[in-house]
Amino acid sequence: MEKIRKKYTNGEITIIWEPKLCDHSSICYRSLPKVFKLSERPWIDPNAATTLEIIKTVDRCPTKALTYELNKDVVINEEKSITKITILQDGPYLVDGNIKVLDYKGNEIVYKRGIALCRCGASKNKPFCDGIHSHIGFKD
Repeated sequence: MEKIRKKYTNGEITIIWEPKLCDHSSICYRSLPKVFKLSERPWIDPNAATTLEIIKTVDRCPTKALTYELNKDVVINEEKSITKITILQDGPYLVDGNIKVLDYKGNEIVYKRGIALCRCGASKNKPFCDGIHSHIGFKD
């Protein structure tokens, strides 16, 4: 699958969606349904909420299929934190923080606020989680 990146902006923030990384956990839709509208096209309406509301929701995306870029000098109070790894029960490793992932040749393949790494071994997008663990019955 080719790398597709779709962008949606309200002038202050640009929401970036990478379908290949999405595990369809619906955290975005459940957290901010006025922005993330699964039954509409385009499915993301960045004008339907404040920039801060969007940031808080996008930051909760477990696979980082949703990320954002700030377009203007928007003041956001973010704490600097260490990189954190959370092991989800019967799911991936969630790595949250500023990280770089390098392939075996040393090439940078991801630089994001966080990612979900496959733990079941069945992902077709290794080392990233593609949500297949829930379909194959992966258990800790």
